[in-house]
Amino acid sequence: MPAEVGTIPTGASLDALVRRTRLPNDRRTPAAARALVRSVLEETGLVSLLNEALLLTTELSTNAVVHANTELEIEVTADAGGLTVTVTDFAPGPVEQLAVGPKNESPDIGEVAERGRGLLLVDHFASRWGTVHEGDGKGVWFRLDQRSGSGAAQIRLPQHGESPSLGALTGLLRSGNDRHTDEGLADLAADLLSRLARLTGAAGGVVRLDRGDGMGRQLLARYGRAPRDNADTIRVPLDVHRPYSGELELDASPVGYAQALATMVAERFSLHLENDRLRRADVRRQTWITFLAEASELLAQSLDVNLTMALIPQLVVPRLGQWCAVHTTDAWGRLQLAAATHAEESQLADLHSSLAETGPESILARLEEASRLGTQVMFGTPSEGYAVPLVARGTRLGTLAVGRHPKHRHDADEVAVLEDVARRAALAIDNARIHDERRTVARTLQASLLPPALPHVEGIGFAAEYVPTGSEVGGDFYDVVPFGTDQHLVVVGDVSGKGVQAATVTGLVRDVIRILVDDGKAMSEILWRVNRTLVQRGGGRYCTLAMASVTRKGTSLGVCLHLAGHDRAVLVRADGKTSFVGEGGTALGLLETITSPDVVVTLDPGDSLIFYTDGVTERRRGRELFGSNRLREASAPLAGYPADVMAARLRSTTINFSVEEPRDDIAILVLRNDA
Repeated sequence: MPAEVGTIPTGASLDALVRRTRLPNDRRTPAAARALVRSVLEETGLVSLLNEALLLTTELSTNAVVHANTELEIEVTADAGGLTVTVTDFAPGPVEQLAVGPKNESPDIGEVAERGRGLLLVDHFASRWGTVHEGDGKGVWFRLDQRSGSGAAQIRLPQHGESPSLGALTGLLRSGNDRHTDEGLADLAADLLSRLARLTGAAGGVVRLDRGDGMGRQLLARYGRAPRDNADTIRVPLDVHRPYSGELELDASPVGYAQALATMVAERFSLHLENDRLRRADVRRQTWITFLAEASELLAQSLDVNLTMALIPQLVVPRLGQWCAVHTTDAWGRLQLAAATHAEESQLADLHSSLAETGPESILARLEEASRLGTQVMFGTPSEGYAVPLVARGTRLGTLAVGRHPKHRHDADEVAVLEDVARRAALAIDNARIHDERRTVARTLQASLLPPALPHVEGIGFAAEYVPTGSEVGGDFYDVVPFGTDQHLVVVGDVSGKGVQAATVTGLVRDVIRILVDDGKAMSEILWRVNRTLVQRGGGRYCTLAMASVTRKGTSLGVCLHLAGHDRAVLVRADGKTSFVGEGGTALGLLETITSPDVVVTLDPGDSLIFYTDGVTERRRGRELFGSNRLREASAPLAGYPADVMAARLRSTTINFSVEEPRDDIAILVLRNDA
């Protein structure tokens, strides 16, 4: 007969054993409650009630932990007639009077509240049960009577069919605690489905699941024959969060306990699916974070506009789509295709054709809409995808379009990642453009500090090579200034630092030298005045300078060389012998007075004199410097070559010394007697 629902039994005998304890809101609380009940039963000799008592205690304590979220009070009373267990929580709100089980003639158990599903077992096995509300606490109690001659509490049978055994129910509810893989979930679903079918007498059943990955609803498990679409079929949706969805179908009539057990099994399996969803979401989130970090690093390494735009589609495909296209906005606001790629190379031509099509429903129209509105726009067939505007520092630079097959649409996480990629790509493009503009400005300014061309003089060869570095103007410069009759002044200098200030000082030094040469000043006076100018107006910057006057003396060239803190020049004789010439002096701009001894060198026909800046000698390969001795060794085989060939070869040798980008500007000037 059905369990009696009423008030908690009172008037226990004086020999009754009472145990009461308060337990924290913790996942280990059900185990502690079971331990308390077990100890009372063993102490009073009521071990025949052990299985039922532990099962019902677990259900009540678990329900309280999950739904009340407060401490629990467990009271266990044992007497000669049986056992009474009361589980009380302290959550606010009224006591829910839950009625479950076949209490009337209707074969359908009707709607069962969420916590009432746990009470289904209480109603099934308890002799009596009910609810209590005392002070701040409210709870549920159950009574298991000791039946004479049976050794266990009498198990009641429902009206419809044979009731499942305690062992079967326990196995059903405790199945699969550690299923963390796809195979594990499929095995768990198959196990639960087979147990449920045997308990309800169903001919078969299926569990279908859609993970929201574009594959649709897939068959996860099947038992027996597939349920037929008729009234004798139980369908229970799986209680999971998006993008997961699914259902459990059972080929059984929804009467008696079949519907409730199917619902209970669906809920138990939904918990495992939810864990699987959260685990996959966490793994996927970590994957996306790693992807964005790697994409940012790759984009940051490129400061070339065209290379950056070509790199963006390669990062996106195939991770976020089958194809990707980057369009940039021109001066009139029109979109121009900058780069595109497709996962299948054979489809690239068709992709370019699709992107070139015009019309209100074309992809280009959607891209223009995204660029105009500054928001993402979705486009449909023949390829599902999104157009995301490229915006950096408030400026619209173009669009990023990504498409994929209609069966594999982008989910919310992918769209969010796509927007993040678009933001990072826009910043990378803008940074590359700024860098390119700065480099153009720097090279234009640097070119203005150098002579457009060296003079062509009969019998004298002048040649120079200059290698700028980075996007900033360097302080290296060279010049050849004619003066007097058949005389020239050769200047190679290096102003400390980089940037606009260094360029200003470089221009100042160069202009002062030219003015003083035009005034016919001697080299010693030129150096003295340049030094005074730098001390007064150089802003703390100094300059090293190699200055040489070149005079024709028959077939030879007379060279008077002054070094103001500059490296010695390399003398290359026609026969290949080399040496360093010049005596060190004081760098300009550091002291009020300077010393600059002069050295006279005679260049016979075929002889050369090589001037250079420290960008050559300080060229690095790891910890190793190129050095002046290596420059001298590289110059010897060049004896006999024209000045321009010597300068070009020395430039190539210096650059090829290391795979690294030059850290300092490189300037080389060659003077050769071509008589």
